[in-house]
Amino acid sequence: MIEFIVPGPPQGKGRAKVVKIGGFTRMATPAKTVAYEGLVAHAAQQAMAGRALLDCAVGCSVFIYAQVPASWSRKKLRMALAGELMPVTKPDADNVVKAIFDGLNGVLWRDDVLVVDLRVRKRYAASPCVCVQVWPLAAEPAQQEIAA
Repeated sequence: MIEFIVPGPPQGKGRAKVVKIGGFTRMATPAKTVAYEGLVAHAAQQAMAGRALLDCAVGCSVFIYAQVPASWSRKKLRMALAGELMPVTKPDADNVVKAIFDGLNGVLWRDDVLVVDLRVRKRYAASPCVCVQVWPLAAEPAQQEIAA
């Protein structure tokens, strides 16, 4: 299993913007997203410690730990850290996963198409970060398809 932590507040994948450069129109990823994907790639590269890219089906767990708002009371803070309050605010969990996976392409795995099992969890924590676990999956016995 490969495990690593992306420090700092979780960030979702930003939408590409249409830009004109030299009279040509193209799509550009926002600089904030590019920087976050670079942070993800750096954390994964350290965890890989020179190992070869994964090129098989993998399972992945992504644990998103959001920062508790500074304006909250001590009581609300305790409840959030105890898991009694859930972070139902931005960034969306699926957009964070997109940013993480795009940052891992070519660093940890060949392409994020290899992820066949995925678990995502979003909670509050004293130190915001994203914890990622990735493991190769053994071939599973053929499953019977359910007839529609």
